[in-house]
Amino acid sequence: MSELHPETRVVHHPQPPLEGSRPIAVPIYQTSGFVFEDPSVFADGMSRPDGPFVYGRLSNPTVRSLEEAVAGLEGGAGAVATASGMGAINSVLLGLLKPGDHLIAQRALYGGTAGMINDLVTRFGITVSYVPEDDPGALRAAVRPETKVVYLETIANPVTQVADLPGMCAAAREAGLVSVVDNTFASPILCRPLEHGADVVVHSSTKYLSGHTDVLGGVAVFASDELYRKVWHFAVELGATADPFAAWLTLRGMQTLPLRMERHCANTRELATRLADHPAVTAVHWPGLPSHPSHELAVKLLPDFGGVFSFDLAGGRAAGERFMSSVRLALLAPSLGGVETLILHPATTSHRSLTAEELARHGIGEGTVRVAVGIEHIEDLWADFSQALS
Repeated sequence: MSELHPETRVVHHPQPPLEGSRPIAVPIYQTSGFVFEDPSVFADGMSRPDGPFVYGRLSNPTVRSLEEAVAGLEGGAGAVATASGMGAINSVLLGLLKPGDHLIAQRALYGGTAGMINDLVTRFGITVSYVPEDDPGALRAAVRPETKVVYLETIANPVTQVADLPGMCAAAREAGLVSVVDNTFASPILCRPLEHGADVVVHSSTKYLSGHTDVLGGVAVFASDELYRKVWHFAVELGATADPFAAWLTLRGMQTLPLRMERHCANTRELATRLADHPAVTAVHWPGLPSHPSHELAVKLLPDFGGVFSFDLAGGRAAGERFMSSVRLALLAPSLGGVETLILHPATTSHRSLTAEELARHGIGEGTVRVAVGIEHIEDLWADFSQALS
């Protein structure tokens, strides 16, 4: 290198080899591409998700580490990491559906997913039928010759209905359908849908997987290698690829996932139980409460019941707005799954694209407030909620 000019030397940096050691943490491979000496190896990397690293949109060592980590947690054959949770959902549904196909979805869905499905209907001529998340018979009755996919959420956003995953996935498999389950609210610590018969699991890794409200990401995990490769090819063409730094942040956050989920669930149990007895609250929606319609199913399916719940205030939207304007510790903000407690009004934020009829179908009222419970001390959280309610 000594004979090179300065203009060349600043471009080509030396890279010391690792001899007899390796880094403890997964390195961040912040590069758009990789260099080859053999053209055939270069070509091979362009054609498969588990080949040599070629180009960041196709594969990256940091991103693949995340994919393998989440696939291992969920028990899948492979995973595709994306730039957001909606990137994962779009990659899967657009990769599996074509114009004229029929989709069966549960009635209660995340607002972004519901809006995206409405867009599939208007843009691409895909038809959709909505069924209860816990009624395999209704699913069987909705199947048509052109049905291809069933879409479920382990714990629904925001009224926390729990899907009958064993029953619904079995009904889907009987009909030859691909079952897709959004497992974001549960995380692999509380539920692994592939063990209940699902074909695909999607996560917004922005939430519990990363856990610190500092990254956007998504991931889709596949039960079969064939399905994994099919969606990977579409995802890289779509360009929904995860960024290596975001993947690295998610890997770092995942190391404390079991500890955080334990605290999220414990805090939620206390808040939900206390709010259920508060005179200003007409209903609390959390499957850990015996009053929740999904409670018996949740007890069979889940070891604990998640860190998100919602509640309805007696005064409707005005009461909800007063409450959200009065909290001091909880934060009025989107998203969930971080260490901070966040609140929002679903009808005007996460589910704002839905009509009044659709909101009612999801169980969302004018006075519904969603709470994503953090890991703060429970008495500090309760003091904040108490003063806001009064």
